Amino acid sequence: QVQLVEFGGGLTQAGGSLRLSCEASGRSFSSNGMGWFRQAPGKEREFVATMNWSGVITYYLDSVKGRFTISRDNAKNTVYLQMNSLKPEDTAVYYCAARRLGYSSKTAHEYDYWGQGTQVTVSS
Repeated sequence: QVQLVEFGGGLTQAGGSLRLSCEASGRSFSSNGMGWFRQAPGKEREFVATMNWSGVITYYLDSVKGRFTISRDNAKNTVYLQMNSLKPEDTAVYYCAARRLGYSSKTAHEYDYWGQGTQVTVSS
């Protein structure tokens, strides 16, 4: 059974940092495109960051560029989202997702596997 499990969420002050981890089990995701999405209360789920299977191609939501970094460790079957200079508007549940294809994608419905989400709260 394929599972994605996110770790690393929590509460931090504005300007702080958090690193989210997404551990995959049930199969290797070293050949798959991966992404992070988030959903704030009362809002739709939105794309945050994505990378292709090799990690060479990455895309970010404009509002997180320069602050967030997506990366992967295929040996550990894990994807990370390093979040720096956090702002209150970054508060949301963050979801890890994986595609069957190796390409990156900014579109949620192009992902085949999803984690359960981890809460990130940034206080002002």
